[in-house]
Amino acid sequence: MRINGWGRYPSVDADIFLPQNFADIAQFMQTSATCIPRGLGRSYGDSANHSTVIQSSYLDHYLAFDRITGILTCEAGVSIRTILDMVVPLGWFLPVTSGTSYVTMGGAIASDIHGKNHHSSGTFSEHVLSFDLMLASGEMVTVSRQHLPELFQATCGGMGLTGMILSVTLQLKSIGSGYILQDTYRFSSLEEVCEQFEMNQAATYSVAWIDCLAKGSQLGRSLLMLGEHDTNQEFALPKKKVLNIPMDIATGILNSYSIKAFNFLYYNKSRLQKPHSRLPYTSYFYPLDAISNWNRLYGKNGFVQYQFVIPKESGVTNLRKILTQIVASGKGSFLAVLKKFGKANTNYLSFPMEGFTLALDFQMSQSTVELVKKLDEMIVAMGGKIYLTKDALMSETTFKMTYHAWETFQDVRSRYGAIGKFSSQQSRRLGLN
Repeated sequence: MRINGWGRYPSVDADIFLPQNFADIAQFMQTSATCIPRGLGRSYGDSANHSTVIQSSYLDHYLAFDRITGILTCEAGVSIRTILDMVVPLGWFLPVTSGTSYVTMGGAIASDIHGKNHHSSGTFSEHVLSFDLMLASGEMVTVSRQHLPELFQATCGGMGLTGMILSVTLQLKSIGSGYILQDTYRFSSLEEVCEQFEMNQAATYSVAWIDCLAKGSQLGRSLLMLGEHDTNQEFALPKKKVLNIPMDIATGILNSYSIKAFNFLYYNKSRLQKPHSRLPYTSYFYPLDAISNWNRLYGKNGFVQYQFVIPKESGVTNLRKILTQIVASGKGSFLAVLKKFGKANTNYLSFPMEGFTLALDFQMSQSTVELVKKLDEMIVAMGGKIYLTKDALMSETTFKMTYHAWETFQDVRSRYGAIGKFSSQQSRRLGLN
């Protein structure tokens, strides 16, 4: 069948293997050629694309949960959404979550996902106690920071290139409600919002929406949204209707004029809303999950989600340069999300480092390819890097200039027989085979 990432570019014809249990995977490893693990297909580019895919759909069982300590063990195919449906009513939450709940535990580790609280809680892997991994040989090993630490550092953020994650044990966080208290602030410039990230370091969650088509003195005008878990012991959430995009939207509808109009309305609607609100956690963390198949908004050619991080030093100045380049291209984004990262961890291919990260969507076209190439060059020069989970276009040269531990990563893969066994369209493009 034809498969692709959430951005719908690129795609590939693939044979899908759906193991029922761990023994099926072990047998598959001994008889198959090259393959890549795949969860729900929510990485945006081609990191889970290959002609042979091991899909974790049936590895979706809970194995253990301690309601007192909040330690959960489950198979790799269990999603963020299903975990939260179970544990939030019991007063627990994931310590780190991505911007969509349709991510499996295997995918969360492979991407070492980050959230709106990286400045305080780091990445997902920093809360993982251990995981079971199927090696290329078919051997199953338990991996943690204490046992096989180099394999832990290679697998967390390693994009499925070290083996098949089978199960995970992680520490959840205690919460007092299923609701988030959100404070929303409007800022008329990039400098203001970046200063506010610094001033609100104590906030548990922080994220900003950026108008990436505003120019001049309003360049980078933003809405900053701070969040805290409510403590009122209310866990029952209202049922929310899901809007479905039934078909691809015509390519010409999404253009600089429609995006500019949307950005103007989105920025100014905050004038009519209360700055302090209380909303279900689903609305704060996963607003786009309320729109089924929202990737169809970008038309049949798909889109590129582009996320980069640049160092804190000169971060505001460099963000201004990047936004100026995007504004000049006329290829603004509905979804321009700015966050401030805390310190990096020691995983070889983990994305976050101390600084500012911006994620944007660009409709796929030749002009997008040219824009991304220019942005890549700027980010390399600034000492930054691009998120592998959202990458679809990065060159091998750019990757190896920005992910400085890639050779150590490859050495670990070699020692565990992963090179030549686990591969994707992305890994081949980046020279990791």
